[in-house]
Amino acid sequence: MADDRFLVVGLGNPGPKYANTRHNSGFLVVDLLAERIGGRFKAHRSNADVLEGRLADRPVVLAKPRSYMNESGAPVVNAARFYKVDVGSIVVVHDELDLPYGTVRLKRGGGDGGHNGLRSVTAALGAKDYLRVRFGIGRPPGRQDPADYVLREWSSTERKDLAFHVDATADAVEALLRDGLEATQNQLH
Repeated sequence: MADDRFLVVGLGNPGPKYANTRHNSGFLVVDLLAERIGGRFKAHRSNADVLEGRLADRPVVLAKPRSYMNESGAPVVNAARFYKVDVGSIVVVHDELDLPYGTVRLKRGGGDGGHNGLRSVTAALGAKDYLRVRFGIGRPPGRQDPADYVLREWSSTERKDLAFHVDATADAVEALLRDGLEATQNQLH
């Protein structure tokens, strides 16, 4: 297993309009992982920006789909096929409404919980048993529509701790690659 390549996908929406929104949590985390590798993303024929490198002494491909969130599945499948990564070695980093802000949780498989990016990835892969790194963004206040909430920019209070939480989530991805799911869950949960 030490030589198996992982595909680590950050989910988000392309373009400056969405850059600082909660829905782009996955992009923030893989951007930090790219910094840790010391590389730059390049456009790839999979319709994702990709970076090959090593994290936690494992070969990895970092990917950010160039499609909108609800169409993330095709770029993920295309990158997985191109780099010959099986479903069990795909790690999807995404925002999670059902976790308090800043909470990080890992799991394999499960439903999409209304997350359009996960729904698209699961449908395109034809499988649910990929790894997920869930970045808690909390529930919207009051009666705000969740779809509106995830596309809003971080609040000033959230922004104060955002870099810390992104760093902790990137650490969790590296621990997952190095130590496996169960050991990393035991450390974090």
